[in-house]
Amino acid sequence: MADSWRAYGDTGIRASWRTYRMVAGMWIRSTMAYRSSFALTLVTSFCVTFFDFVVILLMFGQVRGLGGFSFAEVALLYGTAGTSFGIADLTMGSLQRMGKRVRDGTLDTFLMRPAPLLAQVAADKFALRRFGRVAQGLMVLVWGLFLLHVEWTPLKAVLLPVTVVCGAVIFGAVMVLGASTLFWIQDAAEVTNSFTYGGNTLLQYPPTIFAQDLVRGVVYVVPLAFVSWLPALYVLGRPMPAGVPEWAAFVSPLVAAVCCGAAGLAWRAGIRSYRSTGS
Repeated sequence: MADSWRAYGDTGIRASWRTYRMVAGMWIRSTMAYRSSFALTLVTSFCVTFFDFVVILLMFGQVRGLGGFSFAEVALLYGTAGTSFGIADLTMGSLQRMGKRVRDGTLDTFLMRPAPLLAQVAADKFALRRFGRVAQGLMVLVWGLFLLHVEWTPLKAVLLPVTVVCGAVIFGAVMVLGASTLFWIQDAAEVTNSFTYGGNTLLQYPPTIFAQDLVRGVVYVVPLAFVSWLPALYVLGRPMPAGVPEWAAFVSPLVAAVCCGAAGLAWRAGIRSYRSTGS
């Protein structure tokens, strides 16, 4: 029985990846047919997201520290959170349209196809221009690492890229959870954005400037602190928030797995509850 379930899961993962790759590839080829337009939108996306970091630059033009953190340390927080969110937004950002698809019944078109629904919806209208957000986050991350004076160890060197990848998975799982709620509440897209876009903005700043109740919320309720805060604090050699053990900096992979499991259950529940528009 266990072997059959494992085989079924492997087949489902392969089918999902194949579907996602084919749909996303179709949209990428369509985008690259107009290379000049794509280049302009990519640069525009990069510049628009960079204005978020300009705010931090202007802030540090007036102060030497923010919540006890230097500019380089804030750049590390910004870069890890921004890169993780950029990857999630690039790969799963199309899920924001779920509410509209449920309302107008266009989701039925995807359900009629013999392919995994989540892969189809996530890859539909794949926007390669969103790579500008990833590039901007990586640029700030590299800049912060260049300015920092960290006592690097093999563990810290491995932890940083693992944190970025796991952070992207956590953000992606939150996006799937938010899209799942749209099966019941079609107009709740902005609520989901408050946890994704809002969470990304929150994580770009030091946890020391926020109320302890808010910090506990993003550790124990919506575990966005594992995207950047907790691992970054360990890399920087700073203490964890009150009540959070030091080993929490290393559990981002476990948190990402739990979030994916919860997102998968919510997505299945949403599909089972879907009754089309009746039109």
